[in-house]
Amino acid sequence: MKKLSLFVFLLTSLFILSACGLSSDRPLRVGMDLRYPPFETVTTMNDPEGISVDVAKAFGDFIGRDVEIVNTNFASLIPALNAGDIDIIIASMSITEERKQSVDFTNPYFYFKIISLLNKSFATTNGLTEDSTVEQLLAVTGAKYIGIASQVSATIPASYGKDVIEATDLSTAVASVAQGTADILLMSANPVLDGYKANQSTTIVVWDAFVSSPIGMAVKKGNTELLADANRFIETFNDEGGLYAILSEKWDAILLEKLGRYGLEFYINE
Repeated sequence: MKKLSLFVFLLTSLFILSACGLSSDRPLRVGMDLRYPPFETVTTMNDPEGISVDVAKAFGDFIGRDVEIVNTNFASLIPALNAGDIDIIIASMSITEERKQSVDFTNPYFYFKIISLLNKSFATTNGLTEDSTVEQLLAVTGAKYIGIASQVSATIPASYGKDVIEATDLSTAVASVAQGTADILLMSANPVLDGYKANQSTTIVVWDAFVSSPIGMAVKKGNTELLADANRFIETFNDEGGLYAILSEKWDAILLEKLGRYGLEFYINE
């Protein structure tokens, strides 16, 4: 009986040691969708590159583990996390109540804003500039909003009681604003700036944000250890020489070229 108990004890100990070794020795598998530059993308050699990639690698250094970037379609990230295919999501994912039902989020470390693309003639007629506020936009009666069904471009103006013209896709919505058949399109910064750059003579950007969406890392529900590590890591971002400073030095010029007005600060400040 004593021999059997000793065997069970040794077997259990071996299992625990093996499990501990596996969790700490293998790379941290970080899920992200590498189709969204400059945050998540690849180099010409197809190596992961971007602001989120740098955040992931810095987190690996922080906890003393190598990092494996797992390129995963954005819609499949949470299922992959809960299936154990990845350990953490670092993918510009907004913290929402719906997603909180499936995963645990860290504290926010970036904010993605919903800003506006305006028809230039409409803006001039109503005294609106790139520094106008959301309140000033909403005060214009008869403004023609355009958006895509069920997306923020339609749901946000509708939440303010505005009528919204439904477009079939983003390019149609941008073209409508540029041509003056619609006045205002709300979207995240990248599509708004892309629309502006393609139609600079007929559109302007209004930077005041309708919504500032918090971005967090996501872990599997109940993974309190990794969640605590990630939150302790995020707490260091504002330190002197911390990750915000490192990322700004590397990415500010690229972001400024893309946004035309802001560097990384656009995503750091709520």
